[in-house]
Amino acid sequence: MIIGCPKEIKPQEFRVGMTPNAAGEAVAHGHRVLIETGAGKGAGFEDSDYTDAGAEIAATAADVFSTADMIVKVKEPQAGERRMLREGQVLFTYLHLAPDPEQTRDLIASGATCIAYETVTDDRGGLPLLAPMSEVAGRLAPQVGAWTLQKANGGRGVLMGGVPGVGPARVLVIGGGVVGTHAARIAAGMGADVTVLDRSLARLRYLDDVFGQQFKTSYASAGNTIELARAADMIVGAVLIPGAAAPKLISRAQLSELKPGAALVDVAIDQGGCFETSRATTHQDPVYDVDDIMHYCVANMPGAVARTSTIALGNATMPFMLALADKGWKQACLDDPHLLDGLNVHAGQLTYFAVGKALGIDVVSPSIVVKQ
Repeated sequence: MIIGCPKEIKPQEFRVGMTPNAAGEAVAHGHRVLIETGAGKGAGFEDSDYTDAGAEIAATAADVFSTADMIVKVKEPQAGERRMLREGQVLFTYLHLAPDPEQTRDLIASGATCIAYETVTDDRGGLPLLAPMSEVAGRLAPQVGAWTLQKANGGRGVLMGGVPGVGPARVLVIGGGVVGTHAARIAAGMGADVTVLDRSLARLRYLDDVFGQQFKTSYASAGNTIELARAADMIVGAVLIPGAAAPKLISRAQLSELKPGAALVDVAIDQGGCFETSRATTHQDPVYDVDDIMHYCVANMPGAVARTSTIALGNATMPFMLALADKGWKQACLDDPHLLDGLNVHAGQLTYFAVGKALGIDVVSPSIVVKQ
């Protein structure tokens, strides 16, 4: 198989879909690997690192798309990239289709087979290709939130850990999954007073057992959420429904109940965001103000630490990428139902039910199309 990796073109996206190590593994399996020139530079990888691993360098993204049987990326394909996809080609990347009807329509029209990192599962009910970026984004959230809280950036002017005689920032983390757990750990490590909300009592027990007094836990009822939000200096939105649009946890009307200058960090923005006033921003212009509440809603937060993120993502995706290349997408999905869970679009059909529900599009079961 010819595996292609173009340079990411989403604004301020510095990650790359394949590391030189992954390229070397694919070449060792007998595949041809085509990397767009400069694709790895933002993550600290030179073209020579790829050629040393046995890959070839392509001059343009068009060369990669026109030649490759499978495209491996990081972020969802942008409009110009979607126009280069073709029938029968495999796309393996993050998609986040539920809040993005335009991308969904384009992928369906392309005839390509599109497998989304964020809906691949494992035998423990986890999301192994989303987890490494969730870990990165969770650890970044208190860091960028602390920056947003600085007065010069529009925030309340509150220091996360306080100082002797002055209390620390109060941080509310909504969602106790991978993102929320890592956000809570880092915020607590910065000295903040942290509370994690979740609807799963089993998860709250786990967090309490493992982390003890590092941070507090509470049940995420609507009333409890807004009560704790009123007292918070920073709120981290970390709620995920796999493949579906994120629920809206704080409405615009409720912003008036929050502290002026409070920071909302919406890590769920890729899935549409979990605050009603959230809209995607970039690293270049990350923060905006709604009703004196500062919103940080960068849609590719891990891109800020591109080298760490690229290596972590590459470690997770490589076994699946090799299975797709070695066996072909259909046999790989037949052999691994967890990889089949990643199938979102195939040959002009939507194959992921949560996306169909969010966008009102008919869905064909992936278990049917994989046997056609």
